[in-house]
Amino acid sequence: MTGRRRSRLRTIMSGTSAAFVAIALGVGLAACGSSNNTSSSTTSSTATTAKTAAAASGPGVGKPAVTIGDKNFAEENILGQLYAQALQANGYTVTLKENVGSSTIIYKALTSGQIEMYPEYTGTLLSAIANQTREPASATAAYSQAKAFVEKHGLTLLSYTPFYDSDALATLPAYASAHNLTSIADLKALGKSVTIGAPPEFATRFEGLLGLKQEYGVVPTFKPIAIELSYKALESGQVDVQNVFSTDGQLLSGKFKILADPKHVFGFQNVAPVVSKTVLTAEGPAFAETLNKVSALLTIKAIQQMNAAVSIDKQSAASVAKQFLAANGVS
Repeated sequence: MTGRRRSRLRTIMSGTSAAFVAIALGVGLAACGSSNNTSSSTTSSTATTAKTAAAASGPGVGKPAVTIGDKNFAEENILGQLYAQALQANGYTVTLKENVGSSTIIYKALTSGQIEMYPEYTGTLLSAIANQTREPASATAAYSQAKAFVEKHGLTLLSYTPFYDSDALATLPAYASAHNLTSIADLKALGKSVTIGAPPEFATRFEGLLGLKQEYGVVPTFKPIAIELSYKALESGQVDVQNVFSTDGQLLSGKFKILADPKHVFGFQNVAPVVSKTVLTAEGPAFAETLNKVSALLTIKAIQQMNAAVSIDKQSAASVAKQFLAANGVS
């Protein structure tokens, strides 16, 4: 998995007024009241006092301090903040180390005791850490295999998120319509006439050109495109199809069409916190319960909105996480 806004969440992206709040309220939990209305200073003070008191008497009070890490891109920064803030709201003492590094680097930090938990993508754990080359048959299988692997090393995985973040192939709706594209398989008929853009490493990975050829018979013209230029390359016509990430905030605009990946070349990439079993025992059952509650809220639309808030609207991950948790009654 490669790395991968202002206080106005109600207008995260142009044309999506109140979208973030709608997503937050749509997860099935009661949102905090009057989040869009001006509250009196008395009400605000009372709410703050109540939260402080709850944290002071929460299940984490008196438990050992815990250090959480996250990887070096925006979505991971958001996840780190979500988990850390939810634990702190329950009285746990948490240190968050942000931007630790790639999967291999942060996993070494975990196993060496520099951190005690971090959010990981199940498919990435299998490919980058466990060096597994066979693709799991389902999201559940990916989770089970990843959990079985880490449990051999004194670790475990908590519940995984409803959302998954994987590579994906996007195109403009007009191009898809002109060439009858709904699936990656439909690209086979276009041969070299279709230009696919992606970071350079895409050319040598199974989760890239190798898999597209092996699983779909797609042999396109390849054009290296830096990941930060993905959408510009697509909109400007430099490429016909572009490698993107399925949770990119830009996909909320409706300007791009994702091609289906029925053979799952890009794998299953749900997120689950990977945590030391020793720490999990020491922190008590409420620790895992708190983290699982947060994970259950993270639908693909919710994470896309938060990604947009950070990557497009330039809000901090901490601020976005705080607003999302408050809207869903977690903090």
